Amino acid sequence: MPLFPMQPNLPPQPVPAAPQQPVATAPLPADDTARARELANRIRTRFASTLVGQDNLRESLITTLVAGGHILIESVPGLAKTTAAQTLATSVSGTFKRVQCTPDLMPSDLVGTQVFDFATQRFSTQIGPIHANFVLLDEINRSNAKTQSAMLEAMAEGATTIGGERIALPKPFMVIATQNPIEEEGTFNLPEAQMDRFMMKAVMTYPSADEEARMLAMLTRRGSDTLDTTALGADVISIRDVEFLRAAAKRVHVSDAIMRYAVDIAATSRGAGSRPVKGLAQLVRLGASPRASIALMRIGQANALLAGRDYVVPEDVKAFAFEVLRHRIILTFEALADGVTADQVVDSIVKAVPVP
Repeated sequence: MPLFPMQPNLPPQPVPAAPQQPVATAPLPADDTARARELANRIRTRFASTLVGQDNLRESLITTLVAGGHILIESVPGLAKTTAAQTLATSVSGTFKRVQCTPDLMPSDLVGTQVFDFATQRFSTQIGPIHANFVLLDEINRSNAKTQSAMLEAMAEGATTIGGERIALPKPFMVIATQNPIEEEGTFNLPEAQMDRFMMKAVMTYPSADEEARMLAMLTRRGSDTLDTTALGADVISIRDVEFLRAAAKRVHVSDAIMRYAVDIAATSRGAGSRPVKGLAQLVRLGASPRASIALMRIGQANALLAGRDYVVPEDVKAFAFEVLRHRIILTFEALADGVTADQVVDSIVKAVPVP
């Protein structure tokens, strides 16, 4: 009896192909970087006629637009959250819709619904206000859980479902959401899954006395306390310009060292990383997801492009680390009781991770 029995004749098995190497993108021409800066400066000029100060918020909005993400703006009342969002949305010649979120706002009010037409004896689909290039969700935390889930689908998949029919959202698509952190009556906290869908979370602070005086002078010259977008002029960029900016940002070179740096920051928030922060486990209940490292890289590319460079440096990643990470880090009850903030945790993480 043979020690090794004969195997039946089997067809030859295909040899597994070697993993494909990523295709290197063509270097970004100098003309493209110059055009990107020119387009960004046109948006900044529009902000100068509507908003005083709040330079960090302005740059966060423009960078998120170029990076192709969504942004959440948080501040106490009266700091021009809505004005900033309207300024960015109306600086592009795309469609813009504003939704005032309330507890009785239903998903059909946002996404759309099917209406029966008695003349044709058929259902017709009426799309909701979220089918626009720019959607301002004012006081998003006032909407109920069902409506928030509809928002999550739109933000995550770029499409909505109405009556079993999947309808793609227009491109580019950007959600600018605002929330008030001090009012709790009639509000619903955003779930962690939806918070993670926002590429950035910007926090506005009170203006200085000089900025507030300049704001009053601007309102006096304008003659109105409300923003009239039709009076801002027709110098807006086109949808094609936004698509160019987003495509150019993705072609900005990111070295392996910068990628590892972004991953190291996200991993450090989870208690790992090359230099773990001592005592972080007592402060952080849930660290940043891998979506945070993706956001750091995309934001770094957009920031480099707006700075006129075709490559990312560590400062591009660090520039918006707080905006990218603060809403993705869930603190423990002990940290909240001791008054520790997410920004303090992010600051310790950024200082601990070695810069390449």
